[in-house]
Amino acid sequence: METLTKTSWKIDPTHSEIGFKVKHMMISTVKGHFDNFDATVESSNEDFSDAKVNVSIDVNSISTKNADRDGHLKSDDFFNAAEFPNITFKSTSFDGEKMTGELSIRDITKEVVLDVDFNGAAVDPYGQTKAGFEISGEINRKDFGLSWSAVTEAGNIVVSDKVKLVIDAQFIKQGE
Repeated sequence: METLTKTSWKIDPTHSEIGFKVKHMMISTVKGHFDNFDATVESSNEDFSDAKVNVSIDVNSISTKNADRDGHLKSDDFFNAAEFPNITFKSTSFDGEKMTGELSIRDITKEVVLDVDFNGAAVDPYGQTKAGFEISGEINRKDFGLSWSAVTEAGNIVVSDKVKLVIDAQFIKQGE
């Protein structure tokens, strides 16, 4: 019986983005992303169907194009970056389309399921093998202790509980 070799992959941060979208006052969508993150993948299959993924995100690198809002998101009303500087994700299963894993925000860990599109692999002009993925999902921010809430005079909620995750990830095959 042939033993499958595990291949290691590391995130290519210049070709990747970990982003999110959340409704603001229920009439518009605010987009944001994290500038600093690290991620690795180990897989024995070319289609990544047995992939093990580990992600660490620097909360202090949050960017929503508004310094005051970013500061509020880093505060204890939301992420409490001083006490909980990282968001982590560790996959527990991946079938090629759905990835299940443990997402930790603040001091709360919950199981989440993400939709994954594997866009294929290619060799770049420098001889490195790259693999690309589009990942999406939705979480309820209050499940993770991000419970700040406000209501406008008209009765609209300022920040929706639902947060859409939008991740574009390109990985570089290691050992080449």
